[in-house]
Amino acid sequence: MKLIVGLGNPGKEYENTRHNIGFMVLDNYAKKHNMIIDKKKFNSFYQKGIINTQEVILVKPTTYMNLSGEAIIKFVNYFKININDILIVYDDLDLECGKFRLRSKGRSGGHNGIKSIIKYLGTDEFKRLKIGISNDKLIDTKDYVLGKITSNQKEKLVDVINKTSDIIDDFLSLPFSKLTNKYNRK
Repeated sequence: MKLIVGLGNPGKEYENTRHNIGFMVLDNYAKKHNMIIDKKKFNSFYQKGIINTQEVILVKPTTYMNLSGEAIIKFVNYFKININDILIVYDDLDLECGKFRLRSKGRSGGHNGIKSIIKYLGTDEFKRLKIGISNDKLIDTKDYVLGKITSNQKEKLVDVINKTSDIIDDFLSLPFSKLTNKYNRK
């Protein structure tokens, strides 16, 4: 069983913000596979299904970004999910808007959602799909990530959000090393 988690914050006020890119990716992916992430469990919206012969759980924690690990560990424990079968999708300030990067481990890079996940999983060795949102150094980081996506950024992000559906599909069937070789941009 694979666990795909999109990070974000719940509520209308956070829709279309840079910090909610993980939610946007998961919603797009679910739509592609005729799924709706609308069940509630463990302080999350989730949906369970079969995609490409693989049992999958799509999760959007409603704990707010900084407490994402609390929700994820409950799914991991309840469904007995191996850490190697988890993919976390989230925003990255250090990547150019519209770019993405796959990683199999690493520190939080200052991302509070990832800090929480590392804390609750007890390891930093879980797979990640980081979506670039750039960083405007003239705006306070908190205000920037919680700010609405601009029309210029939206154009770039629509392409990468669509591309992530292929990446997630491949995550379900390929070894992660092949995935990183196939998709990571030099």
